[in-house]
Amino acid sequence: MIHLRTLSSLLLTALLVATAGCEDREPVDLLFTVEDDKTLGLQLKEEIDGNPQEYPILDRETYADAYAYLENLRDQVLESEPIRYRDEFTWEVHIIDADVLNAFAAPGGYIYFYTGLIKYLDEEDALMGVMGHEIAHADRRHSVKQMTKTYGVQTLLSIALGNNASGAAELAAQIAGTGAALKFSRSDETEADAYSVEYLSGTPYRCDAAAIFFEKISEQNDGVNIPQILSTHPSPENRVEDIRAKAEEVGCSTEPFNPTSYADFKAMLP
Repeated sequence: MIHLRTLSSLLLTALLVATAGCEDREPVDLLFTVEDDKTLGLQLKEEIDGNPQEYPILDRETYADAYAYLENLRDQVLESEPIRYRDEFTWEVHIIDADVLNAFAAPGGYIYFYTGLIKYLDEEDALMGVMGHEIAHADRRHSVKQMTKTYGVQTLLSIALGNNASGAAELAAQIAGTGAALKFSRSDETEADAYSVEYLSGTPYRCDAAAIFFEKISEQNDGVNIPQILSTHPSPENRVEDIRAKAEEVGCSTEPFNPTSYADFKAMLP
């Protein structure tokens, strides 16, 4: 019989051995795998799909042209070399018909845009900046890292396996910003902004496009109704500075691309 103390020692040794050969992996990888990301993301997608009053998602057949437009933008970002899980994640895009200035990414590459945000933006470059930012959140597994800190691995696994319906509803509300929102850390937000620059550097769009939204909201926001996408630190002004600095570091083009097709895209929406 193996004593409890001996068993604990063996488990710790096994974990240290596994970690020693995985310096390039995130700590969460050892407990919550990429496959778990995909399973959890699917559960959250099904939770969102099953609650049309809270999340009125536009029908893909009715709004086929709008989805084709958005998927084309997504595909341009996904061609970027730094994306680790380009082939593993689903990378589905969805449009929620609500006057909300927000976009969010669920684990496994499920990306959601509110029509309120799309209509608020004036140019395609700006939407591409948001697209790059959200893809980075999914690809760098930021939401899973934050959820793990808050709920623990066992709770997340129970939700991923479909054994915790109330937990799935709570997580969906948090990640969508309709409840007590999931808060990304300063480093996560900065990393997502920086990767957006890198992703867009290989496209016709201005690589610092993620800064456009932050500039506009800084100029127009009344300081009271802060959009969910900005409810975390660093401040919009600091994020603009950091994005500009990253673009200079990468040496990519900051010239506007701004095709006229963006007006056509907005006209497709209800």
